Amino acid sequence: MSEERSLNFIEEIVEEDIANGKNGGRVLTRFPPEPNGYLHIGHAKAICLNFGLAQKYNGKTNLRFDDTNPVKEDVEYVDSIKEDVKWLGFEWANELYASDYFDKLYDLAVVLIKQGLAYVDDSSAEEIAAQKGTPTEPGVPNEFRSRSVEENLQLFADMKAGKYPDGAKVLRAKLDMASTNMHLRDPLMYRIKHTHHHRTGDTWCIYPMYDFAHGQSDAIEEITHSICTVEFIPHRPLYDWFIEKLSLFPSKQYEFARLNLNYTVMSKRKLLQLVEEKHVDGWDDPRMPTISGLRRRGYTPGSIREFCERIGVAKRENMIDVGLLEFCIREDLNKTAWRRMAVLDPVKLVITNYPEGQEEIFHGENNPEVEGGDGSREFPFSRELWIERDDFMEVPTKKYFRLGIGLMVRLKSAYIIKGESVVKDADGNITEIHCTYIPESQSGNDTSGINVKGTIHWVSVAHAKTAEVHLYDRLFQVEDPSNEDGDFKDYINPNSLHILPAAYIEPDLANAKIGTPVQFMRKGYFTLDKNSTADKLVFNRTVTLKDGWKAPQPPKGGA
Repeated sequence: MSEERSLNFIEEIVEEDIANGKNGGRVLTRFPPEPNGYLHIGHAKAICLNFGLAQKYNGKTNLRFDDTNPVKEDVEYVDSIKEDVKWLGFEWANELYASDYFDKLYDLAVVLIKQGLAYVDDSSAEEIAAQKGTPTEPGVPNEFRSRSVEENLQLFADMKAGKYPDGAKVLRAKLDMASTNMHLRDPLMYRIKHTHHHRTGDTWCIYPMYDFAHGQSDAIEEITHSICTVEFIPHRPLYDWFIEKLSLFPSKQYEFARLNLNYTVMSKRKLLQLVEEKHVDGWDDPRMPTISGLRRRGYTPGSIREFCERIGVAKRENMIDVGLLEFCIREDLNKTAWRRMAVLDPVKLVITNYPEGQEEIFHGENNPEVEGGDGSREFPFSRELWIERDDFMEVPTKKYFRLGIGLMVRLKSAYIIKGESVVKDADGNITEIHCTYIPESQSGNDTSGINVKGTIHWVSVAHAKTAEVHLYDRLFQVEDPSNEDGDFKDYINPNSLHILPAAYIEPDLANAKIGTPVQFMRKGYFTLDKNSTADKLVFNRTVTLKDGWKAPQPPKGGA
């Protein structure tokens, strides 16, 4: 954004810390994703915040994978996360993993046991949940809470040695079973999982819980500002307690409102359901809110960074309109995307007074929004053209300014034509439109003296290339599918993808490259899909030229 903005509350904290010389005036943040799914637009906000703070205050950011649950983790997710962060335009100081600290975390857990602040519990998950009580009723200590330090040390060592099956025992911190904060009622620190880990293999069969691994990893790395989303506010006292009792570097946790975007879901669990149940074409389906999905759809890193800048950083959650994200990509692509002609719903146009076999080469600008021009390209013109079916009306209405019987319109960068007649099939559908052209009306050299109000795009039939075009809409029919009755998947928009198997494009589009945006004139912004081949070009619509989308209306009568 070009205009100056005020500091957000986290920037105010950082500036105060620097002014006071806290941590030596140093700023070190971290982005700590779990490698159990692909990153989405909400993670993009966290990425921009953590890396943006470090850039602004001459600091650094670590990329640390929270790989403490091997059951759900995969190298595929690690690779995709690194690709997404780099694509957004950020570089991390260190690539780290919670698993790097497994030995250290184990030793820290032993320290707490020796201090009488942790114990091994044989209770089942159901028993522990019942013993914890409710928000209005205190928890109840169990018999294992009074085990001796020596017994706990031996049992914890036996857990590490693999002597017990999954779920047989856990290590818990000893805090306050009557605390009003449920997270302080003897939280779990370690659980047994005889599962292969993508980095440590079968070395470990016990794995630390997030609340224990997170804060201690921050402290080990000497993170100065640990940025989390607001749901971690109740976890902060435990974060501080562990660091205090273990006398570690005093990393501090700060919370901001996570991103909620309408007409989609942000839960990785729900996104995984959409993928596994094949409601979408993988994690990078262009309808998904994942960064990889947005990239495949044609969103640019700059547009996502601008979106994150515009929504700001606040303490209170709210729902952000996806229209703002679309505004940001339109603003970006309007300045960068080359203009090309493509006819998505074609009907043949025959210029009856244009010589058969004659061809001309016309020129069109690549992007008129670029100051000083952005060059031009050539495209062929001939007697037979493809035009959009809705650019012709046999019996035009009063304010219809495109082509019709008796109406004139300009062909973009070519001539003025006049509608004369139509050819129809047996069902009454128009198969050809016949027109005449004004030879003196050539664009850039018009001596006809004729003024027309409309201009339409076209593609020469003899020279057109064919492409499959994917038109995307909102993935869900309601603003907040997670807040509706029943299964969130019941609200999937059945019209979220419309495939046009044979659109006609100007020849230059056959040279399109993946990742390079293009504007189909009058139709929207598009990008070449990763599944395109030399024999079959596939274009994804990134966004329409204007925001003409409207929410589906409920049926009348309340049915």
